[in-house]
Amino acid sequence: MMHKNIAVLFAALFLFGSCSKNEKIKEPEGKTKKDVISFAPKVTGRIVKIYVSEGQTVKKGDTLAQLDVPEVSAKIAQAQGAVSAATAQEQMAKNGATADQLRQLQAKYKGLKEQYDFAQKSYRRANNMFRDSLMSPQAHDEVYAKLQGAKAQYDAVVAELDDVTRGTRVEKVEMAAGQASQAKGALQEANVAYSERYIIATNNMEIETISLNTGELATAGFALFNGYIPESTFFRFTIPESAISKYKKGQDVSMQVVYNKENLQGNIVYIKQLTKYADITTAYPDYQLQDAIYEIKVKPKDMNKAKNILVNANVILNK
Repeated sequence: MMHKNIAVLFAALFLFGSCSKNEKIKEPEGKTKKDVISFAPKVTGRIVKIYVSEGQTVKKGDTLAQLDVPEVSAKIAQAQGAVSAATAQEQMAKNGATADQLRQLQAKYKGLKEQYDFAQKSYRRANNMFRDSLMSPQAHDEVYAKLQGAKAQYDAVVAELDDVTRGTRVEKVEMAAGQASQAKGALQEANVAYSERYIIATNNMEIETISLNTGELATAGFALFNGYIPESTFFRFTIPESAISKYKKGQDVSMQVVYNKENLQGNIVYIKQLTKYADITTAYPDYQLQDAIYEIKVKPKDMNKAKNILVNANVILNK
Protein backbone atom coordinates (compact mmCIF):
# COMPACT_ATOMS: atom_id res chain seq x y z
CA MET A 1 0.00 0.00 0.00
CA MET A 2 2.80 2.30 0.89
CA HIS A 3 4.59 1.59 -2.40
CA LYS A 4 1.35 2.31 -4.26
CA ASN A 5 1.00 5.71 -2.59
CA ILE A 6 4.59 6.59 -3.47
CA ALA A 7 3.94 5.71 -7.11
CA VAL A 8 0.81 7.91 -7.19
CA LEU A 9 2.80 10.78 -5.64
CA PHE A 10 5.53 10.51 -8.28
CA ALA A 11 2.92 10.44 -11.04
CA ALA A 12 1.26 13.56 -9.66
CA LEU A 13 4.59 15.36 -9.42
CA PHE A 14 5.39 14.36 -12.99
CA LEU A 15 2.05 15.67 -14.27
CA PHE A 16 2.45 18.87 -12.24
CA GLY A 17 5.93 19.38 -13.66
CA SER A 18 4.68 18.75 -17.15
CA CYS A 19 1.88 21.28 -16.73
CA SER A 20 4.28 23.83 -15.30
CA LYS A 21 6.67 23.24 -18.16
CA ASN A 22 3.91 23.65 -20.72
CA GLU A 23 2.75 26.85 -19.07
CA LYS A 24 6.20 28.34 -19.55
CA ILE A 25 6.02 27.83 -23.29
CA LYS A 26 4.40 31.05 -24.42
CA GLU A 27 3.90 32.43 -27.86
CA PRO A 28 5.92 35.67 -28.33
CA GLU A 29 3.99 38.86 -27.78
CA GLY A 30 4.95 42.05 -29.56
CA LYS A 31 3.78 45.62 -30.06
CA THR A 32 2.08 47.43 -32.89
CA LYS A 33 4.17 50.34 -34.15
CA LYS A 34 4.00 53.08 -36.77
CA ASP A 35 6.71 55.32 -38.23
CA VAL A 36 6.89 58.53 -36.17
CA ILE A 37 7.11 61.99 -37.71
CA SER A 38 7.11 65.54 -36.33
CA PHE A 39 6.83 69.07 -37.74
CA ALA A 40 8.73 72.05 -36.31
CA PRO A 41 8.94 75.74 -37.33
CA LYS A 42 12.12 76.98 -39.05
CA VAL A 43 11.81 80.43 -37.43
CA THR A 44 10.97 81.50 -33.89
CA GLY A 45 7.59 83.16 -33.44
CA ARG A 46 4.46 83.39 -31.36
CA ILE A 47 1.61 81.08 -32.37
CA VAL A 48 -1.23 83.10 -33.90
CA LYS A 49 -3.48 80.21 -34.91
CA ILE A 50 -3.51 76.41 -34.99
CA TYR A 51 -5.57 74.99 -37.85
CA VAL A 52 -5.59 71.28 -36.88
CA SER A 53 -6.41 69.20 -33.83
CA GLU A 54 -5.08 66.05 -32.16
CA GLY A 55 -6.28 62.84 -33.80
CA GLN A 56 -6.74 64.53 -37.16
CA THR A 57 -5.13 63.13 -40.32
CA VAL A 58 -3.46 65.82 -42.42
CA LYS A 59 -2.11 65.62 -45.95
CA LYS A 60 1.12 66.90 -47.45
CA GLY A 61 0.82 70.65 -48.09
CA ASP A 62 -1.82 71.33 -45.43
CA THR A 63 -1.29 74.42 -43.26
CA LEU A 64 -0.92 73.37 -39.64
CA ALA A 65 -0.29 76.68 -37.83
CA GLN A 66 0.61 80.35 -38.30
CA LEU A 67 3.29 82.24 -36.39
CA ASP A 68 3.83 85.95 -35.77
CA VAL A 69 7.43 86.94 -36.64
CA PRO A 70 7.70 90.76 -36.43
CA GLU A 71 11.50 90.66 -36.53
CA VAL A 72 11.40 89.20 -40.04
CA SER A 73 9.02 91.96 -41.18
CA ALA A 74 11.56 94.54 -40.01
CA LYS A 75 14.34 92.73 -41.89
CA ILE A 76 12.25 92.81 -45.05
CA ALA A 77 11.84 96.60 -44.76
CA GLN A 78 15.59 97.01 -44.23
CA ALA A 79 16.41 94.74 -47.16
CA GLN A 80 14.01 96.62 -49.44
CA GLY A 81 15.76 99.90 -48.58
CA ALA A 82 19.16 98.35 -49.26
CA VAL A 83 17.95 97.04 -52.63
CA SER A 84 16.66 100.49 -53.65
CA ALA A 85 19.94 102.19 -52.70
CA ALA A 86 22.13 99.54 -54.35
CA THR A 87 20.04 99.57 -57.53
CA ALA A 88 20.36 103.35 -57.76
CA GLN A 89 24.15 103.10 -57.31
CA GLU A 90 24.33 100.48 -60.04
CA GLN A 91 22.28 102.63 -62.42
CA MET A 92 24.44 105.65 -61.65
CA ALA A 93 27.57 103.69 -62.37
CA LYS A 94 26.21 102.53 -65.71
CA ASN A 95 24.91 105.94 -66.79
CA GLY A 96 27.94 107.94 -65.65
CA ALA A 97 27.86 111.63 -64.66
CA THR A 98 24.82 113.79 -65.35
CA ALA A 99 24.93 116.96 -67.44
CA ASP A 100 24.89 119.15 -64.30
CA GLN A 101 27.72 117.15 -62.74
CA LEU A 102 29.76 117.53 -65.94
CA ARG A 103 29.22 121.32 -66.02
CA GLN A 104 30.26 121.58 -62.36
CA LEU A 105 33.40 119.55 -63.08
CA GLN A 106 34.30 121.68 -66.09
CA ALA A 107 33.93 124.86 -64.03
CA LYS A 108 36.16 123.34 -61.35
CA TYR A 109 38.72 122.45 -64.01
CA LYS A 110 38.71 125.99 -65.38
CA GLY A 111 39.20 127.56 -61.94
CA LEU A 112 42.04 125.20 -60.98
CA LYS A 113 43.76 125.71 -64.34
CA GLU A 114 43.79 129.45 -63.81
CA GLN A 115 45.24 128.96 -60.31
CA TYR A 116 47.93 126.71 -61.73
CA ASP A 117 48.80 129.20 -64.52
CA PHE A 118 49.05 132.01 -61.97
CA ALA A 119 51.23 129.86 -59.72
CA GLN A 120 53.57 129.19 -62.65
CA LYS A 121 53.89 132.92 -63.42
CA SER A 122 54.47 133.71 -59.77
CA TYR A 123 57.19 131.09 -59.55
CA ARG A 124 58.97 132.40 -62.67
CA ARG A 125 59.02 135.91 -61.20
CA ALA A 126 60.19 134.61 -57.83
CA ASN A 127 62.89 132.56 -59.50
CA ASN A 128 64.26 135.59 -61.33
CA MET A 129 64.23 137.64 -58.13
CA PHE A 130 65.96 134.83 -56.23
CA ARG A 131 68.76 134.65 -58.81
CA ASP A 132 69.26 138.44 -58.45
CA SER A 133 69.35 138.01 -54.65
CA LEU A 134 66.15 140.05 -54.31
CA MET A 135 64.25 137.25 -52.49
CA SER A 136 65.15 135.17 -49.51
CA PRO A 137 65.37 131.37 -49.82
CA GLN A 138 62.39 131.01 -47.43
CA ALA A 139 60.13 133.18 -49.61
CA HIS A 140 61.32 131.34 -52.72
CA ASP A 141 60.47 127.99 -51.17
CA GLU A 142 56.99 129.18 -50.22
CA VAL A 143 56.26 130.22 -53.84
CA TYR A 144 57.54 126.88 -55.05
CA ALA A 145 55.31 125.01 -52.56
CA LYS A 146 52.24 126.94 -53.78
CA LEU A 147 53.14 125.99 -57.33
CA GLN A 148 53.30 122.30 -56.42
CA GLY A 149 49.95 122.47 -54.59
CA ALA A 150 48.24 124.15 -57.54
CA LYS A 151 49.74 121.55 -59.88
CA ALA A 152 48.44 118.65 -57.72
CA GLN A 153 44.91 120.06 -57.67
CA TYR A 154 45.04 120.69 -61.42
CA ASP A 155 46.24 117.13 -62.17
CA ALA A 156 43.47 115.72 -59.97
CA VAL A 157 40.70 117.59 -61.74
CA VAL A 158 42.16 116.67 -65.15
CA ALA A 159 42.05 112.97 -64.18
CA GLU A 160 38.53 113.31 -62.78
CA LEU A 161 37.29 115.05 -65.90
CA ASP A 162 38.97 112.47 -68.10
CA ASP A 163 37.35 109.66 -66.09
CA VAL A 164 33.88 111.19 -66.46
CA THR A 165 34.40 111.91 -70.16
CA ARG A 166 35.46 108.34 -70.91
CA GLY A 167 32.70 106.87 -68.70
CA THR A 168 32.70 104.87 -65.48
CA ARG A 169 35.32 102.15 -65.21
CA VAL A 170 34.16 98.59 -65.75
CA GLU A 171 35.36 97.63 -62.27
CA LYS A 172 33.14 100.25 -60.64
CA VAL A 173 30.12 99.09 -62.65
CA GLU A 174 30.74 95.47 -61.64
CA MET A 175 31.22 96.48 -58.00
CA ALA A 176 27.91 98.36 -58.01
CA ALA A 177 26.19 95.40 -59.69
CA GLY A 178 27.61 93.06 -57.04
CA GLN A 179 26.31 95.25 -54.22
CA ALA A 180 22.87 95.34 -55.84
CA SER A 181 22.87 91.54 -56.21
CA GLN A 182 23.88 91.13 -52.56
CA ALA A 183 21.05 93.40 -51.42
CA LYS A 184 18.53 91.47 -53.54
CA GLY A 185 19.77 88.22 -52.02
CA ALA A 186 19.24 89.60 -48.52
CA LEU A 187 15.70 90.62 -49.48
CA GLN A 188 14.99 87.17 -50.91
CA GLU A 189 16.30 85.54 -47.74
CA ALA A 190 14.05 87.75 -45.60
CA ASN A 191 11.04 86.92 -47.78
CA VAL A 192 11.75 83.19 -47.46
CA ALA A 193 11.99 83.55 -43.68
CA TYR A 194 8.69 85.45 -43.68
CA SER A 195 6.99 82.67 -45.66
CA GLU A 196 8.11 80.24 -42.94
CA ARG A 197 5.61 81.85 -40.55
CA TYR A 198 3.25 79.17 -41.85
CA ILE A 199 4.00 75.61 -40.70
CA ILE A 200 3.21 73.35 -43.64
CA ALA A 201 2.89 69.56 -43.51
CA THR A 202 5.62 67.97 -45.62
CA ASN A 203 4.12 64.47 -45.30
CA ASN A 204 0.81 62.85 -44.57
CA MET A 205 0.47 62.45 -40.80
CA GLU A 206 -1.89 61.27 -38.11
CA ILE A 207 -1.50 63.93 -35.42
CA GLU A 208 -1.01 62.45 -31.98
CA THR A 209 0.05 65.49 -29.91
CA ILE A 210 0.27 69.26 -30.32
CA SER A 211 2.96 70.56 -27.97
CA LEU A 212 1.92 74.23 -27.62
CA ASN A 213 -1.22 76.36 -27.58
CA THR A 214 -2.17 79.60 -29.31
CA GLY A 215 -0.27 82.56 -27.87
CA GLU A 216 2.76 80.55 -26.78
CA LEU A 217 6.24 81.06 -28.22
CA ALA A 218 7.42 78.37 -30.65
CA THR A 219 11.18 78.27 -31.06
CA ALA A 220 12.89 77.23 -34.28
CA GLY A 221 13.37 73.47 -34.44
CA PHE A 222 10.99 72.67 -31.59
CA ALA A 223 8.65 69.79 -32.52
CA LEU A 224 5.23 71.41 -32.45
CA PHE A 225 3.25 68.58 -34.08
CA ASN A 226 3.98 64.90 -33.42
CA GLY A 227 2.29 61.88 -34.92
CA TYR A 228 2.49 58.87 -37.20
CA ILE A 229 2.79 58.28 -40.91
CA PRO A 230 -0.46 56.67 -42.12
CA GLU A 231 -0.28 53.12 -43.45
CA SER A 232 3.16 52.54 -41.93
CA THR A 233 2.03 49.91 -39.40
CA PHE A 234 4.53 47.22 -38.44
CA PHE A 235 5.06 44.85 -35.51
CA ARG A 236 8.05 44.38 -33.18
CA PHE A 237 8.73 41.13 -31.34
CA THR A 238 11.52 40.33 -28.87
CA ILE A 239 12.90 36.81 -29.27
CA PRO A 240 15.61 35.17 -27.10
CA GLU A 241 18.62 33.52 -28.66
CA SER A 242 17.34 30.07 -27.76
CA ALA A 243 14.26 30.53 -29.98
CA ILE A 244 15.58 32.73 -32.79
CA SER A 245 16.41 29.74 -35.02
CA LYS A 246 12.68 29.35 -35.73
CA TYR A 247 12.57 32.66 -37.60
CA LYS A 248 14.34 33.87 -40.74
CA LYS A 249 14.30 37.06 -42.78
CA GLY A 250 11.60 36.92 -45.48
CA GLN A 251 9.61 34.26 -43.60
CA ASP A 252 5.81 34.50 -43.66
CA VAL A 253 4.19 34.47 -40.21
CA SER A 254 0.71 34.70 -38.74
CA MET A 255 -0.27 37.02 -35.90
CA GLN A 256 -3.26 37.83 -33.73
CA VAL A 257 -4.17 41.19 -32.22
CA VAL A 258 -4.92 40.68 -28.52
CA TYR A 259 -7.63 43.27 -27.95
CA ASN A 260 -9.87 42.38 -30.92
CA LYS A 261 -8.66 38.83 -31.75
CA GLU A 262 -8.08 39.83 -35.38
CA ASN A 263 -5.78 37.50 -37.33
CA LEU A 264 -3.13 38.95 -39.62
CA GLN A 265 -0.53 37.66 -42.04
CA GLY A 266 2.90 39.25 -42.26
CA ASN A 267 6.46 38.93 -43.48
CA ILE A 268 9.66 39.23 -41.43
CA VAL A 269 11.53 42.28 -42.70
CA TYR A 270 14.63 42.01 -40.54
CA ILE A 271 16.12 40.33 -37.49
CA LYS A 272 18.64 42.30 -35.44
CA GLN A 273 20.31 41.92 -32.08
CA LEU A 274 19.22 44.29 -29.34
CA THR A 275 21.65 45.98 -27.00
CA LYS A 276 21.64 45.06 -23.34
CA TYR A 277 19.39 47.92 -22.26
CA ALA A 278 17.16 48.02 -25.33
CA ASP A 279 13.37 48.23 -25.22
CA ILE A 280 11.97 44.69 -24.94
CA THR A 281 8.51 44.48 -26.46
CA THR A 282 7.59 40.95 -25.39
CA ALA A 283 6.20 40.84 -21.87
CA TYR A 284 8.36 38.62 -19.60
CA PRO A 285 10.27 36.90 -22.45
CA ASP A 286 11.41 33.35 -21.60
CA TYR A 287 15.17 33.59 -21.89
CA GLN A 288 18.31 32.92 -19.88
CA LEU A 289 20.49 35.79 -18.69
CA GLN A 290 23.33 34.71 -20.96
CA ASP A 291 21.05 34.65 -24.03
CA ALA A 292 21.30 37.42 -26.62
CA ILE A 293 18.04 39.22 -27.37
CA TYR A 294 16.85 39.78 -30.93
CA GLU A 295 14.20 42.02 -32.42
CA ILE A 296 11.99 40.82 -35.25
CA LYS A 297 10.23 43.40 -37.41
CA VAL A 298 7.15 42.14 -39.25
CA LYS A 299 5.34 44.01 -42.01
CA PRO A 300 1.65 43.16 -42.53
CA LYS A 301 0.72 41.82 -45.94
CA ASP A 302 -2.63 43.61 -45.91
CA MET A 303 -1.93 47.22 -44.82
CA ASN A 304 -5.59 48.22 -45.14
CA LYS A 305 -6.42 45.62 -42.52
CA ALA A 306 -3.56 46.64 -40.21
CA LYS A 307 -3.62 50.45 -40.51
CA ASN A 308 -6.40 50.92 -37.96
CA ILE A 309 -4.81 48.81 -35.23
CA LEU A 310 -4.00 50.94 -32.19
CA VAL A 311 -0.37 51.88 -31.69
CA ASN A 312 1.37 49.85 -28.95
CA ALA A 313 -1.40 47.26 -28.96
CA ASN A 314 -0.25 43.74 -28.03
CA VAL A 315 0.10 41.22 -30.86
CA ILE A 316 0.81 37.48 -30.53
CA LEU A 317 3.21 35.87 -32.99
CA ASN A 318 1.74 32.43 -33.77
CA LYS A 319 4.02 29.50 -34.41
